[in-house]
Amino acid sequence: MFETPITIVGNIVTDPVHRQVGEHEVFKFRMASNSRRKSDEGTWETADTLFVSVTCWGRLVSGAAAALVKGDPVIVVGNVCTSEYEKDGVPRTSVDLRANAIGPDLSRCTVRIDRSKRQIEAPRPELTDENSDDVEDSAEELSLTA
Repeated sequence: MFETPITIVGNIVTDPVHRQVGEHEVFKFRMASNSRRKSDEGTWETADTLFVSVTCWGRLVSGAAAALVKGDPVIVVGNVCTSEYEKDGVPRTSVDLRANAIGPDLSRCTVRIDRSKRQIEAPRPELTDENSDDVEDSAEELSLTA
C-alpha cells in the first residue's frame, strides 16, 4: 500500500471516538474540508466537500482526545489512502487519513495553551540555531474557542 503525505484543513463533523485496541489507544473522527472559489461575479462560493476519516495513534492520541470535539476547525497532517468496501451490494470508497499531527486552525478560532506542570517549573530555553536540536519535544494541551 502506498501512502501519500497530505495536509487537510477543515472541521470535525462527528463526535470523536477514543478507545482501546489491544495494548494501544486510538482516537478517530471524520472531518470535512470545503473548497471555495470565486464566481464570475467576484463573490466567493462553496464548491465541493471532501470527507475524510482521521485516525490518531501513539503520542498524538492523548493530546487530540483532551482537546478536540465535534465542530472544531483543525489542520491535519498525515498520510492518506483509500479503502474500498462493499455495503448493501454497492461498491464504495472511503478516504482515510492516518494523522501525524493535528492543530487548531487559528484563522477560525483562538487557542489557550496549558503547559504541563513540568514545563511551568522548568522554563523553556530560548530557541537559537545553536540549540534548536537540543530543545525537547513537549506535550501541550489545547483549549479551543471558536
